Amino acid sequence: MATKNSEVDGLFQLPLPEFTAARNALASRLQKAGDKDAAARVKTLTKPPVSAWVVNLLYWRNREAFDRLLTGGARLRQAQASQLAGHATNLRELLNTQRETLGELSRQASALLSESGHQPSPDVMRRVTMTLEGLAAQGLLEGAPVAGRLTADVDPPGFETISALAPRGPGDNPARPAGDARVLAFHANKRPTANGKGRQKAVSPADAKARDAERRKAAQAALKAAERTLAEARRDAATAEAALKKAAATLKGVEKDKKDLETRLEKATGSAEAARQAARKTASEAADAAQVVEDAERAVEKAREQLEEA
Repeated sequence: MATKNSEVDGLFQLPLPEFTAARNALASRLQKAGDKDAAARVKTLTKPPVSAWVVNLLYWRNREAFDRLLTGGARLRQAQASQLAGHATNLRELLNTQRETLGELSRQASALLSESGHQPSPDVMRRVTMTLEGLAAQGLLEGAPVAGRLTADVDPPGFETISALAPRGPGDNPARPAGDARVLAFHANKRPTANGKGRQKAVSPADAKARDAERRKAAQAALKAAERTLAEARRDAATAEAALKKAAATLKGVEKDKKDLETRLEKATGSAEAARQAARKTASEAADAAQVVEDAERAVEKAREQLEEA
């Protein structure tokens, strides 16, 4: 079983163009090995879009930062639940830390996309950020997407996740921690037994209505808090997108300058080589001329000696 899981995990770490062929090959091997159920499950795995694919890579290659994002999301949910319960919390610091981690992972995703030959366009980066935010918000909720095996982008948290931040009433399960994001459960009023054991005071319609109103109010407060958080995240995403566009424009200009410099360097290198060859030729000719002068001087000296002897 561990081997199969490892092989499935490996599918989501491959270059995106190789996914479908590798998935089909794995399903075929499992089929031939007699594990038809596993083969059928593997066959249903769909090729992720490039945004989900790069988030999977972040999970497998940058686990430390990814785990910080998920842990930060859990702490943020707990802090929001605590705040709604009337306790003082430092949400601003948690939000800033979460935004820093999100920015770090977004930059890593952009680099991975470029290294893999994919364009980190604003739309792709927006979907990457949305998916990271969705994973952080949902954490380990029941039915939450499995990090590292995404086959689609993850949507932002819905109302169910937000309403789970509302404080629990007396009838809710006390064993469940306050920060654990779950949808609030409804518990019907228990009727007293005939022998009086387990008797509970009946809740009047007015009390029930008041309790429902309190829960609705708490859920609305949770929704407003989440909407503020979402608005801040969108502003930060817009700022990051503008910075990305500016950086891309700067990079384009630098690459053009680099290309121009490389062309000029190539021309200069050719000119320098031609100059060196010309210098070597001149030096050789100068050496030959010097030898001719030396030979002529010897001839003159010898002619003088012969003249004196005569």
